Amino acid sequence: MTKSNSSKGLFAWAMYDWANSAYFVMIQTFVFAAYFAQSIAENETSGTALWGNMIGLAGFVIAVSAPFLGAIADEGGRRKPWIVFFTTLSVIGCSMLWFAEPGTEFIWFALSMAFVATLGAELSFIFYNAMLPDLTTSLTIGKWSGWGWAMGYAGGLLCLIVGYFGFVENGAAWFGLDEGSLQNVRITFLFTGIWYALFSLPMFLKTPDTPSKNKSMKRAVSDGMKELKNGLSMLKEEPNIWKFLLARLFYNDGLATIFAMGGVYAAGTFGFDTGQIFMFGIALNVTAGLGAFGFAWLDDISGSKNTIIGALIGFIIPVVAVLFVESESWFWIWGLMLGIFVGPVQASSRTFMGRIAPQDKRNQMYGLFALSGKMTTFAGPIMVGWITFFTDSQRWGMSAILLLLAIGLVLMFGVDKIKGTTHEEVPIR
Repeated sequence: MTKSNSSKGLFAWAMYDWANSAYFVMIQTFVFAAYFAQSIAENETSGTALWGNMIGLAGFVIAVSAPFLGAIADEGGRRKPWIVFFTTLSVIGCSMLWFAEPGTEFIWFALSMAFVATLGAELSFIFYNAMLPDLTTSLTIGKWSGWGWAMGYAGGLLCLIVGYFGFVENGAAWFGLDEGSLQNVRITFLFTGIWYALFSLPMFLKTPDTPSKNKSMKRAVSDGMKELKNGLSMLKEEPNIWKFLLARLFYNDGLATIFAMGGVYAAGTFGFDTGQIFMFGIALNVTAGLGAFGFAWLDDISGSKNTIIGALIGFIIPVVAVLFVESESWFWIWGLMLGIFVGPVQASSRTFMGRIAPQDKRNQMYGLFALSGKMTTFAGPIMVGWITFFTDSQRWGMSAILLLLAIGLVLMFGVDKIKGTTHEEVPIR
């Protein structure tokens, strides 16, 4: 592949982050999560508990299935068919949320469709992440991983802007949407599905896929199960991989819980309405995008481990502040500062896995990567949900996040640095 074609393929690959981010900002974090707690659930406390339990259950299903799917994909060869399938699943789930009208009779329909959308968006990322090491080299993988996350935040930012100004604020005047039944808010969920489908196309059409191994699905499943067993055994001989996965299990749970419950927290504790949540989401995506873009070079210069540790420390400080401030103004200040460090943690984690994963087991290793990111993510939201329920305080519930982040940070210090790959333009392992 020529350098020009390689760059086009990588840019198209990064565009999928732009597409996929619509689900995370519009459904999981800012808009639908708050809409569910405020307008569908009986009250915001029960809404927080129900939403946390749904995200937790989805995380459990993803954790159980991810390593198996990754192993099967390694044996089949191609990754795009898996991404297309799970993208379609998420697009359908997001779009169906248009029918989740205000009222408690729509609780289970709303949770079910959000569950489907979550599975699709999260599982597609296993195979999407696994594509990157085959598209780049060790010299530039950190940069492209960071740029991918930055593209995601830029896409999320634009999606929020269009959703807010195009539909929430002006939907009644421009499109005749009924604000009484919150059609001006619900239309943003359908818009999210369309956005996700449309901006996934460049990656599907332009980014090269790994060749098929011409195995039947039955044979790929059988061989994949054998390879998964071998891969798990291999972790005994690769202590750095399992140490990293263990650290990520904790700190990613903290990150995921912030995303899953952030909109609900802003609505319940600080009284944010839909418009304020949109504006906070827009501002947060600006700072997060700048952080991901700015830190992109740091990974290739100082190494993935140092970038992860530095970003985690930078992330924990504003999290503490956000949980204890009383003023809405200080919530804005510390919340936006928090965003700067989100992207670098995620991007450098993806890069670190790409550097240490054996090439012939990359889907499988990213399956385990997803497992480490999801094995306990059901625990974080459930902890928040139940602590909130028993203490009747969202602050106490959200404080569980600090413990998860702190454990992950401590464990990350025990992970060895990668030697000999940071400054040399060589194929990823």
